[in-house]
Amino acid sequence: MNSVSARRSLEALGANIKTARLKRRISVKDFAERIGVSESTVARLEKGDDGVSIGTLAMACLVLGEIDRISDFLDAGTDDTGLLLDRESLPKRIDRKRTLKSSSKGPDKVAPIGDGDDEEGVGF
Repeated sequence: MNSVSARRSLEALGANIKTARLKRRISVKDFAERIGVSESTVARLEKGDDGVSIGTLAMACLVLGEIDRISDFLDAGTDDTGLLLDRESLPKRIDRKRTLKSSSKGPDKVAPIGDGDDEEGVGF
């Protein structure tokens, strides 16, 4: 892996998994059996090895009772960068109301859009 920050993040993730396993008093052998991998794969996972599959990570989270964290990872509703990019793509201004031709008002007459405003002045 070329990125130092990515490597450090994986190492921190591995350490967090190990800490969670130890807090739950699960041995490496039992953890490996419950995940469905070898003990050496658990050791690699807990060291932050980038070659461990995402499926193994998901199973480790499931065994630890933290599977929801994976589905919440980079959720569109909490992705600050994505939300900021969406905000930047909003129009800078709104043009005045467009008009539609209406056959009931004659061929040359035009009816404004939003002509059916409710009592509060909101026309959607």
